[in-house]
Amino acid sequence: MVSRIDRRQVVDTALRLLNEVGLDGLTLRRIAKELNVQAPALYWHFKNKQELLDEMATEMLRRMTAPLIGPNGVAAGMGDTWQEALLATCRSLRRDLLGYRDGGKVFSGTRMTDESYVLPLQNLLSRLTASGIPLGMAARGWWTAYNFTIGLVIEEQSVYPEPGEPEARGPESRDPAYDLERRERQLGERYPLAAQAGREMFGDLERSFEDGLRFIVAGIEATAAGA
Repeated sequence: MVSRIDRRQVVDTALRLLNEVGLDGLTLRRIAKELNVQAPALYWHFKNKQELLDEMATEMLRRMTAPLIGPNGVAAGMGDTWQEALLATCRSLRRDLLGYRDGGKVFSGTRMTDESYVLPLQNLLSRLTASGIPLGMAARGWWTAYNFTIGLVIEEQSVYPEPGEPEARGPESRDPAYDLERRERQLGERYPLAAQAGREMFGDLERSFEDGLRFIVAGIEATAAGA
C-alpha cells in the first residue's frame, strides 16, 4: 500500500496512463487506483482535472525543451537562421506531442504552471528580432506557427489515434472514419473539388504540415520585407 504520494508521482502516472486510456478515460479516480491510494489523496495536489492537465502540459513542455537548451541556456540544434529555428521548434513540438495519445488536446488550452516556456521563447524571439523582424511581428509570427502546429496535431491524432513516430504508422493505424476513398465516392459527383481536397488535407499529413510551415515562414518573410 502506498501511504504517501507527491505531485511528481501523480503527473508521471497520469502521462503514462494517457497513452493507455486517452484523455477522456483519464480521471483522478483512475490515477488514484494506479497509485493504490484513495482518490481524495490526489486532491492535496490538484483541485480538479484541469489543474492536473495544466501540470501535465507543463511537464510535457519540460521534456520537450530540455534537448533544445544548451548548458549555458543557449538554444541548441536549431540551425543558423531564424527560419531554421522556427521550423525546428515546430517540428520538435509536433513530434513530441504525437508521442502522447491526445497530446495535442492536452496541450491546447492549458496554462503553464512554471516558467519552463520562457527561456525557449526568449531564444526563439531573439533569433527573429536579431534578423531585423520587429518584436511584435516576431511574436505574432511564432504565435501563428505555434497554433498551426497544435491544431494540426489535434487533427492528426483524430486520423491516427495511437501515439508514436509518424514514419512508423501504417494504413491499419488510420481511423476508418477517415477513409478517403469512401469520402470521395460520397462527395465526388456533387462536390468534386471538396472530394479531391480531402486527400490533400488528410492524406499525407507530413506534407500538409511541412507545406503549412512553409506558408507561414514565407508570410513572415514577406510581411517583414514590407514593414
